[in-house]
Amino acid sequence: MSETANNGALKGLRVVEMGQLLAGPFCGQLLGDMGADVIKIEPPGKGDPMRDWGQGKEKVQWEVIARNKRSVTCNLRVPEGQDIARKLIANADILVENFKPGTLEKWSLSPEELHAINPGLIVARMSGYGQTGPYSTRAGFGGIGEAMGGWRYIVGDPDRPPARMGISIGDTLCATYGTMGVLAALHHREKTGEGQVIDTALYEAVLQVMEGLVPEYDYNGFTRERSGSILPGIAPSNVYSCKDGPFMIGANNDAIFARLTEAMGQPELAEDPEYKTHLARGRNQTILDEMINQWTGALTIAEVDALMIEHSIPAGRVYTAKDMLDDPHFREREAIIEVETEGHGKIKMQNAFPRFSKSTSGFRRSAPTSPGQHNAEVFGEVLGWDEQMLADNAKNGLI
Repeated sequence: MSETANNGALKGLRVVEMGQLLAGPFCGQLLGDMGADVIKIEPPGKGDPMRDWGQGKEKVQWEVIARNKRSVTCNLRVPEGQDIARKLIANADILVENFKPGTLEKWSLSPEELHAINPGLIVARMSGYGQTGPYSTRAGFGGIGEAMGGWRYIVGDPDRPPARMGISIGDTLCATYGTMGVLAALHHREKTGEGQVIDTALYEAVLQVMEGLVPEYDYNGFTRERSGSILPGIAPSNVYSCKDGPFMIGANNDAIFARLTEAMGQPELAEDPEYKTHLARGRNQTILDEMINQWTGALTIAEVDALMIEHSIPAGRVYTAKDMLDDPHFREREAIIEVETEGHGKIKMQNAFPRFSKSTSGFRRSAPTSPGQHNAEVFGEVLGWDEQMLADNAKNGLI
């Protein structure tokens, strides 16, 4: 499938993506969404295991994470294949990889060796524990990073073991910080001409979003525990039960809480010393939630939603994918787009984010349907290979 017009902010930059599953490929997706030319290296044969990931009869998660990429195959486990990768990287601006630390070095593709042939190269490395330290050589997945970074311990109900989110948040956080590092490194290179290495660890990416968890323990001796659907002391802010389903209300600010009491027909609560202030509501969080839940339980979601809008109270329906597809705000902002893919025809997926006022980010190219789909195109364009060279390297199992 040909690429549509590219007006992305990263147009003109070439990314070589090495690695599999989530962290590296999601970083590649973000860069590709912003206009970069992403060349994904897959092992000959089956390719990235992400091709078989997802829920439902047809595995369509690949259509999102591999959009805006070109796939080439290369056997990185042999010196000849490593040499092919080295030549591709020599012509790239950015290398994204999420192998176990030491793998690039074992393949003679260390950042030092790559910078010798491409001084401006930016190398984004994603791993479980980082490139240094006593745990660096351990295998690491996103879930392990979530556990060590503090996320898993505080997620779930207090009387049950630690829970998880329904997505691989550790991987995507690591990839997002890796992307942030790439963009900062591009600015550094513009000023100095120097490339550099970005070392992003799964557990440290999770740690970054843990708010006051560490200083609260260090300074106060306070350990955050699992608290279910609430943040302790932040009230009211919870999912409440209406006649026909759940509804989220966030009214923990004093002025907003006063408006909520008006909507509930109980304005006296706003002056009650037990609920008037942020700290008081925190102390009486359970009782307050029970009162609000009793009120919402007598109304439908639509009725509560209308009252929240009328009184300017932050609130929202708890959406499923179907709800998102039916929502006019999602449609107006094109948060979800319908695209034509090679593998599954027309399919809806999340649009690129964030939005730019002067550049266009988004879907330009369908995910490659097979490993090495763009071998001829990329190797010819970047390395000058002809048909005979392609045939010879394929025959030798290198691509």
